[in-house]
Amino acid sequence: MRSPKEATKKQMIVAGVMSGTSADGINVALVRFGRNYASAGTVTERSARANCVRLNNGRAIELLGHAEYPYPKPVRAAILDAMNARAASVANLARLNFLLGELYADAVLATQRKFRVKADLVGCHGQTLYHQGEPENFLERRIAATWQTGEAAVIAARTGLPAVSDFRPADMAVGGKGAPLVPFLDYMLFRDPHTARIVQNIGGIANLSAIPAHAAASEVIAFDTGPGNMVIDAVTEKLFARPFDPNGRIAASGKVLDNVIGKTFRHDFFGRRPPKTAGREEFGREFVGRFLGDCGRCSKEDAVATATALTARSIADAISRHVLRVLSPHKKTEMILSGGGAKNSTLVAMLRKELHPLGIQLRFSSEFGIPAEAKEATAFALLAHETWHRRPSNLPSATGAARPAVLGKISYP
Repeated sequence: MRSPKEATKKQMIVAGVMSGTSADGINVALVRFGRNYASAGTVTERSARANCVRLNNGRAIELLGHAEYPYPKPVRAAILDAMNARAASVANLARLNFLLGELYADAVLATQRKFRVKADLVGCHGQTLYHQGEPENFLERRIAATWQTGEAAVIAARTGLPAVSDFRPADMAVGGKGAPLVPFLDYMLFRDPHTARIVQNIGGIANLSAIPAHAAASEVIAFDTGPGNMVIDAVTEKLFARPFDPNGRIAASGKVLDNVIGKTFRHDFFGRRPPKTAGREEFGREFVGRFLGDCGRCSKEDAVATATALTARSIADAISRHVLRVLSPHKKTEMILSGGGAKNSTLVAMLRKELHPLGIQLRFSSEFGIPAEAKEATAFALLAHETWHRRPSNLPSATGAARPAVLGKISYP
């Protein structure tokens, strides 16, 4: 294996590690960074021959492989309990931090073995337990706070690689909301001189990056649009004892309750202007309880269908309110979809229907060399790569930060 110092001089392979708000498991992407790959093209002109594309700064990235590892059921239950707890055991939170470090390290090592690739660096987002992007009163100070758990010192020790972690606080320290951070990849990868693009990720929370044609970084708008899979999964688990609705089959058999969606849109989050972020604090257990109460005596299938439609309509509503006015006029507009929600055909069909009157063509990140399920892990590989080279990688226009910041902390083996 090349040392990180040698990798810095030539090219570098980074293992990006992501575990999202849905807490369903760990995604690992092995990404090679370099300046010149013969097979690389822009995201407009690239061939499907290889997952190798040129960023808009002239450098190239190549996705060497990606893998997913579900959390063991007791681990997922412990994470969800920690996210939703009004009070929690400090000892158990500390233990969970170290346990997740072990699981992330296991996932990196397994992915390296699977693809016979040795990484030089790990970039791990960690598991978000709490995110409060807006300052609130706390002990006579106005405090914003975030917590992504998963001990990076353990990752570094087990893998033998430096590990970059804890990306959000540096942005918050300079006045940002700490999210979204993936727009840095979106801008570097998907900006196009002729086409306006909305890069939409549907994970537990849905978020977008709006990139006008030929945009400068300061022109990118990015924010969370509301629930992604989180409410759908929670409703499905409560009513059908399944962790998610596979391919949207349950939703496809139900009827959407428009009055429930109309009532749900009164939630404060939907009326806020970007930049804004969301998590379980907005759309977790309490929200789902109210949502099911509003559904009343409807069939279980109708409740899942309505939760699915809520995601699609909240995305379209956010675009109508905050995005269309800033995209380049008279330019073609595309949505590039990624995340677990891209696998839900019922949700995709609902979203396509909502986008049609807005004149937006729906495409998928896999068409551009980044599979939908690998995009966020790829983003944190890129962020870690930038941190290693001491380069800022937040977009102040997306997070609300006062200035660019170098993100993350580095743990050494």
